[in-house]
Parts: sequence; C-alpha cells; structure tokens
Amino acid sequence: MAETGQNDIRGLQIEKIAVGFADEENIFKQFLTNVNTSNREIRWYQKTAGFVDNVDTTGITASQIANAPYGAQFVIAKQSWTRNTTNVRKYAVESELISEEDIRDSDPDVWGTTMRDLVRAVENQVDIRIYGQLSGTFALSGTAAGTGWGDATNGNPIQDLLSGSRLIRNQRYSINDLVVIMNPLEYQKLMVYLITTKGSSIPAFSSELAKDGVLMKLMNNRIVVSANADQNTVIQFVPQRVAKWHTFTPIQTAVINDPGIGRKIRVWEEGEISVTDINAGIALKGC
Repeated sequence: MAETGQNDIRGLQIEKIAVGFADEENIFKQFLTNVNTSNREIRWYQKTAGFVDNVDTTGITASQIANAPYGAQFVIAKQSWTRNTTNVRKYAVESELISEEDIRDSDPDVWGTTMRDLVRAVENQVDIRIYGQLSGTFALSGTAAGTGWGDATNGNPIQDLLSGSRLIRNQRYSINDLVVIMNPLEYQKLMVYLITTKGSSIPAFSSELAKDGVLMKLMNNRIVVSANADQNTVIQFVPQRVAKWHTFTPIQTAVINDPGIGRKIRVWEEGEISVTDINAGIALKGC
C-alpha cells in the first residue's frame, strides 16, 4: 500500500523547499490582511464606508449632529453591515509517479524543479483568485483619458492614477500608500509615458530592483506588475484594508511513497478571500 509522509529525498527537505517557493511566487496575498480560520464556512461582515450620520428627514437634509438643540434628545446615527458567507476553496496538484530508478540515477535538481513548479501552480491559482475577486468587486472609475495609456497625444496615466486616488480618498480612506496592480502591457505603456512622452517633467518617482513584486513607487502608489492582471485594466487599492485572506490550510506538501515502484509529490492549500472594504479600491478601465 502506498505510504504518505513528509520525506527527505536525496537531501532535499520537501517542506522547506515548498515554503521558500511559495514566498517567491505569492505576490498578491501579501497585500491582504492574512487571518487563520478553523471553519470551511466563513462568515464575515462588509461595512458601509464613510462617516456615520443621522437619517435625513422631511425638510432636514443637513447633519443634525452639528446642530443639536439644547435640552433635546441626541440624534441617532447607526452603521450598516452586510453579513456574507464564503466557503473555503482548495487548491491541489500532484506530480506523476516518478520511478525509484529515475530518482536514484537522475540529477536531484529534477526533483527540486518538480516541487518548485507544483508550488508555483498552486500559488498562481491563488493569485488569480485574489485578483479576480478584487477587480470584480471594485467600482469602475470610467474610461482612461484618450484611447488609453498607449495614446501618445491624449493618454494620461498620471491623471488616471490621481483620479483613482481621489475617488478612494472621497470614501475616507488614506491614500498615503496605495497598491496598483497592472498587466505587463500597461506597465510598458506607463514607462513609455513617463520616460519618452513626458521625460523630466513627470512627477517624481523611484525605481529599484523588484522586491515583493513591487517594481517602483509613483505618487504614493506601489506599482506591481503581473501577467495575472487583465489587459486594459488597472486596479488601485488600500493594502491590508481592502480584503482578508482566510487561511484554512497553509501551503502543504507530501510525498506519496509506493515502495519499490516510485513516488509522487503532492501540494495543496486551502483558503479564500473576502473583500471587506469594497470602496477601498478602484478599477481603472480602458488603460
């Protein structure tokens, strides 16, 4: 009977390798609030953004909080919440059966490469899920100026990013450290605009070696580039505020051992995203 366990294969500790590759490939999850959950069914609450105020009455639309009459009862204001239920998703994959003979006389890097690719496959699907939920939930800011960022005459990514920042700030969120996720095509258009179209007249920006998926900062925006982002769409949001990632089972690995025949590598993760602050982000269309 096949045996399952956390095993060392020719000096390579599978769990350690998997966690290392997960850190490398896991781009979007770091911008969410990460919490653990012990239940596969998650109940969470979505709060209405902005300041609470009294309900308007006939003939009175101004806030009564600022015009409270002496000797009268206090005006009542309440917050609104929407309860949601989300089920944890499982992301899982395993390798083909690798014969004992192939394991013994092949380069150990083959085993390590297989592990790396399986972990990347799981984490890539997690990234796709996170991006899909964010981009599908955010309000649209309208079409970018001109015919998009590639329009050398009318395209204006700076204006679009500032417009998105304004709309987020209008919902009372801080815009001191926003995250912007874009496709490589939009990044190309942005850099052409900054360097070729505007040159030295652009707002100050800093660029350095990629770290945690962030390629540069531009007007308090951390620019993140991923092939998992949709073309012609850029999402902009407040990190650690916009959503939570609920971890039911963190990245796990196992070796399925069939003595005398071969072994398989198995990788899985369980979790789900909940977009709690839908007004803490904007989807810029037509970029």
